[in-house]
Amino acid sequence: MTQKAVVIFSGGMDSFTVLHKAHKQGLELFALSFNYGQRHKKELDYAARVCAELNISHKVVDITAINTLLAGSALTDDVDVPEGHYEEPSMKQTVVPNRNMILLSLAVGYAVSIRAPQVYYGAHSGDHAIYPDCRPEFVEKMNQVCAIANYESVEILSPYLYQDKIDILRDGLAMGLDYAKTWTCYNGREKACGKCGACQERLEAFTANQATDPLEYE
Repeated sequence: MTQKAVVIFSGGMDSFTVLHKAHKQGLELFALSFNYGQRHKKELDYAARVCAELNISHKVVDITAINTLLAGSALTDDVDVPEGHYEEPSMKQTVVPNRNMILLSLAVGYAVSIRAPQVYYGAHSGDHAIYPDCRPEFVEKMNQVCAIANYESVEILSPYLYQDKIDILRDGLAMGLDYAKTWTCYNGREKACGKCGACQERLEAFTANQATDPLEYE
């Protein structure tokens, strides 16, 4: 019997690569995307198309109601998305309070309900400086909790936790993945802005891998 796994799939580069990495392992995947009121929710359309192409079960869960509790992020509030690199303090404006704990909790609940022993998500070392919920100690503690939170233990896997986006892209290109099928920009406009931290990190990854980003930029 094929082992099941839940993949938190935003539609961005990192989770796109994680999804394919898990898919190539022959797992029966259940992709889970979240609409949490992000201004770049067009990433969800990219996620849906990829799952349809791969014939992977895909659920999009509307959790926008949580924004009555969570405030202050440039991704969900009426706050301009800062321009600049992730290492700059201004990028802390893109932190959504407790986001990954919320998403992982829902994904683990889903995994228990379908008897999937693993949940994959795309945290990586490039996020460590700005996002506490992408750091190794967070994943370690979440794994400890998820081992005892239910009758069934669920393991959280982050294949690129100690690698950066350059490494992720290198791995994806080696798998022959088409990154035109992903959306990264924090501004949900027709074209990527090329100036926010997400865009800059993506462009740096393509440059470092001597590859051309297939997305169009403003």
